[in-house]
Amino acid sequence: MTNRERVIAALNHQQPDVIPYNIGFTQRARAAMADYLGDPDFTSRLGNAFSFLSTEPPKAWREVRTNIWEDQFGVRWDRSIDKDIGVVCNQVVTKDNLEGVALPDPDEPGRWAGYEGALANSEDAFWVVNLGFSLFERAWTLHGMENLLIAMIAEPAFAHRLFDRILEFNLAMIEHACSYDIDAMMFGDDWGSQYGLIMGINLWREFIGIRVRKMYQAVRARGKYVFIHSCGKVDELFPELIDAGLHCFNPFQPEVIDVFKAKREYGGSLAFYGGISTQKTLPYASPERVREEVKRLLDDVGKGGGLIAAPAHDIPPDARPENIATMLEALQNQ
Repeated sequence: MTNRERVIAALNHQQPDVIPYNIGFTQRARAAMADYLGDPDFTSRLGNAFSFLSTEPPKAWREVRTNIWEDQFGVRWDRSIDKDIGVVCNQVVTKDNLEGVALPDPDEPGRWAGYEGALANSEDAFWVVNLGFSLFERAWTLHGMENLLIAMIAEPAFAHRLFDRILEFNLAMIEHACSYDIDAMMFGDDWGSQYGLIMGINLWREFIGIRVRKMYQAVRARGKYVFIHSCGKVDELFPELIDAGLHCFNPFQPEVIDVFKAKREYGGSLAFYGGISTQKTLPYASPERVREEVKRLLDDVGKGGGLIAAPAHDIPPDARPENIATMLEALQNQ
């Protein structure tokens, strides 16, 4: 089977010949692993299941001063410590300027300029269009996390309007992306902490769930698979996400979600992408323990399809290179 065939089998809850997998790295972890292997191009030979396409236009980011990067929405990110994402350090939207703030143009041709060439040259790839910071995250980066959570209670009309403006942008992006011969759209939107939903389930339903359904249904109506990346303990949402049209959940963090129980309860309706611990196993376990945990994940959660194996997030810089190498060996030599 090709990687694309394996992913489609897994998403359709059928057993592939081997479990597909996808490994991502933070910048520091990638550099450390390249040094460990003596191979600066090792990521090109991982055998990853997915090929990703971005929705960002050319020059979507610019460094406005040292370590301060501005994105296409005008949000500024301090990357003096976290080089991969950064920390928001400005406020773009207030309750007084919401209607006057111009969101980026989803019709900008540069966003889609590379799609046809990429898709034409990789027939066996499973193509995923990544729409990160898709709703809650986009709202709080524009307005501020604390400000948004307060507004969802104290100024719900403002919060609804902010979410609606983002939703309008997202639906236009979905229409564009799904007009190409892609396989899936992956939405990034962290809703959870280590202990549960950041905003609680009632506010999630009122402000996020109703809009998530529109986004997922728009993708499904165009014949594509729907993925969500949401960190944290959010498994209480699985029934509602399945009902909204979700096919695959990521990152499937074993530190906060019992991955084996989740497979038993939801494995007939939902596929999982992740499952390998980046908080405990890869940084702190022995290579023998890594091998055991990966094998159990493949054997138990991967049985009958429904799994794309992966670390629960891009591999962090404290992960031990020997553990990463052991994980790769277990995945590549199924």
